[in-house]
Amino acid sequence: MQAGTSIRVAVAADFYKPLQTIAAAYSRQSGIRVVAIAGSSGGLYALITNGAPYDVFLSANALYPRQLVAGGLAESASRFTYAQGVLVLWGAQASPVAGPATLRSAAFAHLALANPHFAPYGQAAQEVLERLGLLKQLHSRLVFGEDVGQALQFTISGGAQYAFVSLAQLLAAGLWRSGSHWVVPVSLYSPINQQAVLLVHARNIEAARSFLRFLRGPARPLIARLGYRLPEVAKSQPPAHQ
Repeated sequence: MQAGTSIRVAVAADFYKPLQTIAAAYSRQSGIRVVAIAGSSGGLYALITNGAPYDVFLSANALYPRQLVAGGLAESASRFTYAQGVLVLWGAQASPVAGPATLRSAAFAHLALANPHFAPYGQAAQEVLERLGLLKQLHSRLVFGEDVGQALQFTISGGAQYAFVSLAQLLAAGLWRSGSHWVVPVSLYSPINQQAVLLVHARNIEAARSFLRFLRGPARPLIARLGYRLPEVAKSQPPAHQ
C-alpha cells in the first residue's frame, strides 16, 4: 500500500474516542491514516444506504451490518463483533447516588438516554427501565439524545440529572471518578454487540481489510482497556479501569 493511504471509517458515537486511540496505534504500525466519521448507528446506516463514501462501518448495533450484508452493501465474511458495550447510569452529582433506588425514587427532573429507535444504548436503557418496571413511571422525565454522546452532554450541562451512557464514554471524558455511577448488570439488557463490516464500495479495500484485521487482533487489549467487554468474556465482570 502506498504511503499516505487513508480509509474512512463510519463509527458509532460511543466508539469515536476509543477509535482515535486504536487508529493512532494502527497508523504507527501501518502508515495508513484512519479518518473517523461519528454519528448514531442508525444515522450512519442511512447515510451508507444513500451512497456515503465510507470504507468501514463500526456499528454499535449488530442489526445494521446484517442489513448492509443482506442488501449487498457490505461483505458478509468481513462482519464480526469487535466489542460489547457496557451500559452505565451516571449522575453528575455524587448524591443521590446513581442506581436502581434513585430511579425508583424519581427524585430528579430528567433522565437522559439515547433515542431507542436508532441507538443501541438507548434500546438497552429502555430495556432496563422496562425490566425494573419503571418505564411508565418515568416516561414524562425522559429526555432523548440522538446518540449516547448527546445523552451524556445533557447531564454535563445540567439539562438532566442522570443519563444512561457507555462506560467507554465516561473513561474517555475523564468522568469515571466524578459524580456517581451504576454499572448496569448485563442481566437487565440484551448484549450490545458492536459489529464491524467492510463496505463493498470501499475506495481502499486492502487498507480497509488491514484495519479490520488489526481491530479483531492486536487492538483487542486496547478495546478492553477502553471500557468494553470482549465477546468471549461478555458475562464476566466489567473490565478494569484506571
